[in-house]
Amino acid sequence: MRAIQVYEVGGPEVLREAEVDQPQPGPGEAVVEVAASGVNFLDVYHREGRYSLPLPFTPGAEGAGTVVEVGPDVADVAVGDRVGWVETPGTYAERAVVDSSRLVPLPDDIDFETAAAVLLQGMTAHYLVKDAYPVQGGDTVLVHAAAGGMGLLLTQLITHLGGRVIGTTSTTAKAELAKRAGAAEVILSSAVDDLAAEVRRLNGGQGLPVVFDGVGAHTFDASLASLRPRGHLVLFGAASGAVPPFDPIRLAHGGSLTLIRPSLGDFIADRSELLRRAADVFDWVRSKALEVSVTGRYALSEAAQAHSDLEARRTTGKLLVIPDAAALGRREETRS
Repeated sequence: MRAIQVYEVGGPEVLREAEVDQPQPGPGEAVVEVAASGVNFLDVYHREGRYSLPLPFTPGAEGAGTVVEVGPDVADVAVGDRVGWVETPGTYAERAVVDSSRLVPLPDDIDFETAAAVLLQGMTAHYLVKDAYPVQGGDTVLVHAAAGGMGLLLTQLITHLGGRVIGTTSTTAKAELAKRAGAAEVILSSAVDDLAAEVRRLNGGQGLPVVFDGVGAHTFDASLASLRPRGHLVLFGAASGAVPPFDPIRLAHGGSLTLIRPSLGDFIADRSELLRRAADVFDWVRSKALEVSVTGRYALSEAAQAHSDLEARRTTGKLLVIPDAAALGRREETRS
């Protein structure tokens, strides 16, 4: 079958299409024919070696498709089931092997593209606003990169929960997207000299209770400076690079601040929690509290381009890799 392989870590150019053996399920595993794979910064971290995987590997940690084979001792799914999954590398391929306990059955009204576009980021947004910092009505919240796939979901959810979002974006076009998602205020990060001062100005001169920061190195200092005493920085990503080491006394000097660096896997470790979060995300999609925006679809052979577009911030919304070239072609013809 066809799959993307990474033989050495590095830039997007290390993503190479190759012919590999058909996967075989072991005990407790299922083989899924991949209909769509989400493209995430997690894939970039794997490709760069920031999060290490044994070489060679097939990237992609979010997918949706149909179960075509199961191994021994599988009770959670059956052949023919429509499923989605996250946190399992190997989705940039025509087929993937997944631990059956990590597969989420898809409701009939959730299609493959929606599932592949919303599960990882939707469940991430879920634990961020429900657990990492429980957003309350009336909270004013800073969301960096508010027009990206993750930022748009966070902005919608915070607004749905009664919060007020101040977002940051890099362009006026992205600012409009963030506002349509519910952001009350949007700051063009390139147009201000002191981001934290602008945040405080937009909040009546006060700091914020929480900042959701998936950007990392470029925004970390401004994020801390935007908080009120006893505020919370939720650092859930590093799109601009890892935050350099710092002296924790900064948190005390900032007013007894707290910093959390959470990861989705710790919030879906139990299958019941995985299914509960996924069900909530699907309910939010149904109710339109979350509107999923797929803005780019790429063939397997275009995976490197997908990564380049994501890293260069040329995109908004969600990007997908579609392994079935014929299906991708039919979709693009329909769209045109």
